[in-house]
Amino acid sequence: GLGFNIVGGTDQQYISNDSSIYVSRIKKDGAAYLDGRLQEGDKILAINGKELKDLRHKDAVELFRNAGYYVSLKIQRRLQPQNGPVGHQGDGDSGGLPLAAILVPGLALAATAVWILLRYRQRI
Repeated sequence: GLGFNIVGGTDQQYISNDSSIYVSRIKKDGAAYLDGRLQEGDKILAINGKELKDLRHKDAVELFRNAGYYVSLKIQRRLQPQNGPVGHQGDGDSGGLPLAAILVPGLALAATAVWILLRYRQRI
């Protein structure tokens, strides 16, 4: 997967009167975690150019599962002011998030680590 969980949708609103899709959890050592740009609480506006408006939660999950090898996300950063409620910043245009830029090297690194581990175990 892409290394994060989502919440929200028309049938499972995360925020009252808001059916948007939000990042609920970044999985440690997953693609999104290693990339470092996506944060918990970010609102995901689009994936690969497809807007995430008026979707049921399971339909949004399917879009992420079928996103393909190269993934671009349009997000709206969620800010937590020091004294005050959580708000949102800007128009949400982050320029996209090419997770493949970290996913490809990450998979290569993982494959190399497994290969080294297997070679090391054979010598013991």
